[in-house]
Amino acid sequence: MRQAAIEGYDLIGDVHGCGATLGALLEKLGYHQRGGVYRHPRRKAIFLGDLIDRGPRIRLAVSIARRMVEEGEAHIVMGNHEYNALAYCHRAPRQHGREWLRDHSPRHNRIIKETLDQYRDHPAEWDEILAWFMEIPLYLDFGGFRVVHACWDQSLIDALERECPGGVIDEPFLQQSVAPDTLAYRVLDRLTRGVHLSLPKGVEIHSGDGFTRHSFRAHFWARDPRTWGDVIFQPDNLPDDLEQRELSSAERARLSHYGLDQPPLFIGHYWCEGIPALPTSNIACLDYSAVKFGRLVAYRWSGERRLDANHFVWVRVPQEEAARPRPWEIDFD
Repeated sequence: MRQAAIEGYDLIGDVHGCGATLGALLEKLGYHQRGGVYRHPRRKAIFLGDLIDRGPRIRLAVSIARRMVEEGEAHIVMGNHEYNALAYCHRAPRQHGREWLRDHSPRHNRIIKETLDQYRDHPAEWDEILAWFMEIPLYLDFGGFRVVHACWDQSLIDALERECPGGVIDEPFLQQSVAPDTLAYRVLDRLTRGVHLSLPKGVEIHSGDGFTRHSFRAHFWARDPRTWGDVIFQPDNLPDDLEQRELSSAERARLSHYGLDQPPLFIGHYWCEGIPALPTSNIACLDYSAVKFGRLVAYRWSGERRLDANHFVWVRVPQEEAARPRPWEIDFD
């Protein structure tokens, strides 16, 4: 039977282990399970990364996404949490002077704890998932629109493409990515984490997720930013009057810029809150803090050059266990 033409794509923000909610969102978007895979007759999904960590149903979230991708029903880009898991679980070469590419520090242990706990009784499955993560590209460019987890930096994407065609990293690139003086580090840091600007010495942010931070996340679409307040993009406010602090020339030089003349771009990563909204007419952030009982958000793209906030679709993540969505679940075993 001939497949119907694709009418568009449904881009889905950071899931972070909210697997049941992901199933509910897909059902709301018109995807239904056939053969253990969520499918839509005329559309495909695109996951923006960060499937893992923190949430209650990590294996379910990964299984849903992986099966869709492998069956051609979806695409995916790598998030910083998939990258972190790869580095955390890969032993470092002897010359690195460490046991693992990502140190097993208390902070790093805490971030990945729920993922490792939920795969503890499924070690072979976890090995398969890590191998799959290595196949996930860092970005997608469909011509009419683009997808990256945190920040589109064209010069770094061009450099990545020369090293790793299609944006899919290999083992040497992964190993190099933990050394700050390498292209691999700059690429992984910028595309999966975006730009972080350091707070003044002695100043810190006590984030809502329980972490203490000494930097803040900056966006990349302000045309001529002057102050920290012009570029901050995170739920946590800056302490005191730091939003009025002038950007230094070095800080301005670190910022990327994605202009209004560029194709629509979809990102996750930034822990937005409230009702989904567009920061510009050609950029949509789809991370609305699902795992912090926010919204798991999708954008239904059907070819438009100017994005429309009416195309957001979401499912709330209720705090009460009994009220959480319970779609038909994929049988893992």
